Amino acid sequence: MSGTPGRPLSAELSEQLVAVAVDILAEEGWGRLNSDRVAARARAGKAGIYRRWASMSALARSAVGRFTLVGAPDDEGSVRGDLAALVASWQRPLTREERAVASIVGAARHDEDLRAGLDAALVRPLTAVVEGLGARWAERDEEPVPAERLALLRSVLEAFWWQRLTAAGDGAMVAEHVEQVVDDVLLPIVLPAAVPVHR
Repeated sequence: MSGTPGRPLSAELSEQLVAVAVDILAEEGWGRLNSDRVAARARAGKAGIYRRWASMSALARSAVGRFTLVGAPDDEGSVRGDLAALVASWQRPLTREERAVASIVGAARHDEDLRAGLDAALVRPLTAVVEGLGARWAERDEEPVPAERLALLRSVLEAFWWQRLTAAGDGAMVAEHVEQVVDDVLLPIVLPAAVPVHR
């Protein structure tokens, strides 16, 4: 949020505008986010929006960039347990925050502000979580996971997260499918020697 010279910006109004933007993104999608709708819902003037954000993309970036869609799981005592805990949220429908993020995925391919919002909400938190898990597993006296395998794990997890955000429906996966992803995709990346080669 940059703002322009003049009266100090009201933090309360800024928060209200961001909340309205999130609601519109989550309920109606990126294509419906415009200054007229935001101003009407927030009962504010459009000038107040553009004093804070130069564009709707910048507002959307500010809105979704405050979310952290991936958090470190509790220590479950094993690599498999940690991975299962990490992706357990895939079994529930998308939250308001996830729906807002999902609404800008397509447009972000052509918009730097939107890409930055996605990076802040998902990519950077996921990278940090995977790095933290790698450190956790090494501290348990388990076989250290090579950096290239952690990088592959992050890439595969990110792909599944994007799929969850952009798939038709409410985003929820059945428990058996999530378990299969853990056992047949994620665990073999981390511990290839521990997974029997049969199915």
